[in-house]
Amino acid sequence: MGPVNGTLVAEAGDVCWLRADVALAAAARRQAGQLARGICLSEEQVARVELCVTEMATNLLKHAHDGSLALRVARARGRAAVECLSLDDGPGIDDLQRALRDGTSAAGSLGIGMGAIGRLADASGVHSLRGRGTVVLARFWADGQAPSSGPVGTAGLTRPISGEQVCGDTWAVRAVSGRGSDALLLMMCDGLGHGPLAARVAERARAAFRDSRHVSPAAVLQDVHEGLRGTRGAAVAIALIDLVDQRVRLSGAGNITALVGNGDTRSGLLSMPGIVGLQLPRPRTFEAAFPPGAALVMHSDGLSERWRPADFPGLFVQDPSLVAAQILNQAAVRRDDAGVVVAVHGQR
Repeated sequence: MGPVNGTLVAEAGDVCWLRADVALAAAARRQAGQLARGICLSEEQVARVELCVTEMATNLLKHAHDGSLALRVARARGRAAVECLSLDDGPGIDDLQRALRDGTSAAGSLGIGMGAIGRLADASGVHSLRGRGTVVLARFWADGQAPSSGPVGTAGLTRPISGEQVCGDTWAVRAVSGRGSDALLLMMCDGLGHGPLAARVAERARAAFRDSRHVSPAAVLQDVHEGLRGTRGAAVAIALIDLVDQRVRLSGAGNITALVGNGDTRSGLLSMPGIVGLQLPRPRTFEAAFPPGAALVMHSDGLSERWRPADFPGLFVQDPSLVAAQILNQAAVRRDDAGVVVAVHGQR
């Protein structure tokens, strides 16, 4: 296939991470309100956002051993939303269906319950692992309606190393022009090191990925390599999801883990040794089946490679943002930047 360009589907943006402490609710309300007004949500929508993050914060402080809120502006196909994620490490929710009913809430909280959070948000979800942790999602679109996503939903999440404000990991997704929703290109990038210098590398990688006019993962990887010349370099993987063939093809260099989960099984997709921007070996492309119900997960070495799809019962039928958040929640290594991007092929 010759050079083409495509529509940017989604990409990483700034994420505000707030650790659970006594000031969490106030800080979350303030930050979420700023994000909501920044994308011109109405004051009624702003109030709903602030109510949701206050409930999330209250539940974290009362019931989690440790946890965080991740607040960001999510952009997809030219549309913007405020996305609020609550991540904790336990004890999980024993009766999830009861917790999702309106009016069921933790003692001492606002009493609106997770069911009402779902009613107030334009999109929401929750995934809980008993004894391991829970992730809650609430998303508020600027016009109240989400853009159509097609048969494959995508999302990603990044978190900087402790002590830094910016993350050296990044991700992006674009559609392949002329093929509707049948083909997507995904990039996962881990800029070497951490902090502002690594973040600048990540930004350049994302720009090169956006500007590339190729479809072949190996050719896009070469474009990113050229875009990163003169920098400290990065680990990068490029994946092409082709729903006509129901295959995923990947070319990468450096420590990017990629796998396709289908049920309880996983198929790994290898990256070659090398540093994109400095020492890129001749790219090789690996592939795996990508049938309905499968999920592609790509992440940096800020996450452990030891997790398995079977560790996350019920996760891969959830919203892709929830999938990315729970994998990061459970597998992230605290000593490094962490980033993950996922593509979930919904059942037709």
